[in-house]
This record gives sequence, C-alpha cells and structure tokens, in this order.
Amino acid sequence: MEEDVAWSYDLDGERDGEQLDRSERSALRRVAGLSTELEDVTEVEYRQLRLERVVLVGVWTSGTVRDAENSLAELAALAETAGAHVLDGVIQRRDKPDPATYIGSGKADELREVVLGTGADTVVCDGELSPSQLIHLEDIVKVKVVDRTALILDIFAQHAKSREGKAQVALAQMQYMMPRLRGWGQSLSRQMGGGGSGGMATRGPGETKIETDRRRIRERMAKMRREIADMKTGRDVQRRDRRRHKVPSVAIAGYTNAGKSSLLNRLTGAGVLVENSLFATLDPTVRRAETPSGRAYTLADTVGFVRHLPHHLVEAFRSTMEEVGDSDLIVHVVDGSHPAPEEQLASVREVIRDVGAESVPEIVAINKADAADPLVVQRLLRAEKHAVVVSARTGEGVERLQTLIDAELPHPAVEVEVLLPYSEGGLVSRVHGEGEVLSEEHTEHGTELKARVHEELAAELRKFEPVG
Repeated sequence: MEEDVAWSYDLDGERDGEQLDRSERSALRRVAGLSTELEDVTEVEYRQLRLERVVLVGVWTSGTVRDAENSLAELAALAETAGAHVLDGVIQRRDKPDPATYIGSGKADELREVVLGTGADTVVCDGELSPSQLIHLEDIVKVKVVDRTALILDIFAQHAKSREGKAQVALAQMQYMMPRLRGWGQSLSRQMGGGGSGGMATRGPGETKIETDRRRIRERMAKMRREIADMKTGRDVQRRDRRRHKVPSVAIAGYTNAGKSSLLNRLTGAGVLVENSLFATLDPTVRRAETPSGRAYTLADTVGFVRHLPHHLVEAFRSTMEEVGDSDLIVHVVDGSHPAPEEQLASVREVIRDVGAESVPEIVAINKADAADPLVVQRLLRAEKHAVVVSARTGEGVERLQTLIDAELPHPAVEVEVLLPYSEGGLVSRVHGEGEVLSEEHTEHGTELKARVHEELAAELRKFEPVG
C-alpha cells in the first residue's frame, strides 16, 4: 500500500476537473499518530482483557487531506471514549462511498490484510453505513464492522445517567437497529405457521424470528416515546415557571469536549462533572447565575454536538435540545486549540438550525485560550461579530463574557420610579431578581427605587409611585 497520495494540478493550481489521480484512487492512505497502544506492559495486558482492538477506515470524498485526517482523528477520539484500543487508521480517496462495501471490494481485501496484520477484532467506519454495506464488508474482513453512528450511540449509552437521558439513548439505538437486524439459520424459519404438524392453534401465516424482533422493537419504541413525552411535560412546566417569573435564560451549546461544563462551573460554581472526554455531559444541567449588574438568569449546559451527529440522536434528544431553542441567548463555546474550530462552529450551527433555534442571539466563546494558537484566535475574532476569548481553566476573559451576557440578554421594557415601604421587602426582592435596578436609596419612609421591570411587575408597583 502506498504511503503517499499524489495530487494532480493544472498550471493554475486547480485540480483537473473532477478527476482523481489514479494513485489516489488505488491507495489506502495510512493516517499516522492514531495508535493508542500503551507502553506499560501490565496496563496493556489489563486493557486487552476488556477493550476491543480496532482499525479505523474512512472515505475521503471532498476537502483537503488535512480535513480527512482530522475527521479520522476525531473518530479515533470517539473510539477511545467508547473504550476501544485504536491500532491503525486508513483513508481512501473516492468520489463517493462504494454502495456495496463502502470502500470497494478490492480495498476491502486490503483492509482484511491490515486487520490480520494488526490483530484487530473490529473495524470502525467513518460514516453511517447501510445494512447491506455492513453485511458485505463484514463478510470480507471477517471481523465485526461498526459505523460512526453506532459508535456515538454506544458512547451516549455509557454516559447517560438520568432516566430521561437513558430513555432518549435507548430510543435512538432502537431506531438505528430496526433496519439492521440480521438472522442466521433457524432464526429465519417460520414460527407456528404453514403445515399442520403443530396441531391446533398453530396453523396460519406465522412470523419469522426477525419479524418478531421488529414487532417487539416497535412496541418498545412506542413505549419509550410515551415516557419521553411525559418527561418533556415536566421540563415544559419548569420552563413555564421560569418564564412566569421573567427569568432570562442562557443556553451553553458547543462541540463535544469544547469545555462547556467547565465554563458553566466557572460562571456559576455549579460543580458539574468535567472530563477530558467526548460526550461527558448528556443530561442537561440548569443553574442560576447573576449578571455583573445583579440580574438573575438561568444557565443551561446542553449535550455536546459533533459533526454528522446521527439524526436518530437529534430526534431522540429534541426535548433536551429545546433548552437551546427556548433560551434568550446562546453562548456558543468553541475549542480555540482545535485544529479546525471553524468546522466545529459550522457543525453546531447545523444542529441549532435543526432544533429551530437559528433566530436566538449568539455569543461565541473561544475557549481554551491558554492552549490556543494566537493566530487561530485572531482569525476567529475577525470572522465572528460577537466573540470573546476565554479560558475556563484559568478564568481569563470570564468577566468580559459575563458583561457581554448582561448586555445581550433582553432588558425589561417598563421603567418605574417607586417608594416602597419597608413592609414591602418582598417586592424589593422581586425588583432585584426579575428587573434591572437603576438606582436605590433607603429613606425614612421606605426604599426609593428606580428600575426597569416587566409589565406584570410594573402593574403591582404603580400604586407605590410618588404622588406629584
């Protein structure tokens, strides 16, 4: 197999039409630096008892070689998060994936040699494979084949902790599994049907084992959807309660492992789980915070996004992602130290559009400033209008982010000037919690307040307006 891929350019530096160089088409390109083999022998022996040994394979259809290698590197991180041991990774240049075996039958034979040479027991493909592609590729490489979607679903299943999160993952897994059920031997035979050898009550059209499995999965999916709908009702009640009290809401969204939970902890002291792994947060966390001017707002941590997020998951997690759509402001966290942060921004915005939140105002928080290339940070600042550079680890830029949040959150519409007796301490607290205090003075007759509040609270305060 060739290590290098040759490019064909014309004199202007452009590729000759849509043609691909013959050496590109005929080569499986090895991607260096993906192996996660361990040095310590005892640790290797322990891990080999419990981890799958995998080879990664991707089809490079567009973009540069660096884009293709970044995609496979992300797949390696996903495999590691799922608990796999990455042995090797290869990519092939094609116009589009082969409809039968994803990489073509000849390349599948070469992949079989890589699998034998590394001792792998699983092949992970960087894309969603059709049922027939999975079957045909498995038949050639003779080991288990897993696609990107199944890998992400597996990670979600490991990380879901709440009842709602587990139900959403289970629903997505069943949606994925339905068209991919396979049967061997007797599992395809008729049950209780056909001839009369079974005796009374056994004659009829019968049902294959796969048909039975599919029927049971459909029944379980219907049950899961009902359970998720019930849990969504509880979440809607909480959101309506926050709206009734006119508390603005901010949703933290971003690519997986961009540092969303770390930033939430820095802004609120919430103590949410922080791990350097993909999809560490699946269950949304809502915490109360205050702007520098003293206004209360809620801050919701959401599930991390990833490029080509399986549509099963977008659908299953729709109720959770509604936290983003119902918010007054999105803090979009991007990893400034990532090789391709613009791709991360685009992937997250695609999902934000899917959940109908594209009209919500957005602040881009360029996180991990302490580890980022200054040139990349400057490039992002030029491209994004509302952007701020922060480091959740060191606290750099967090105060500026808080000030920006304060400025971008919707301000109460009605300005009032009232004298509240000291017996009305509850109303003073509500003005502080639900409104924006412009000035406050304690006099012998009570508390003089000048503030901006919402219409409902303004109606209650009008009777305390000074006469004349």
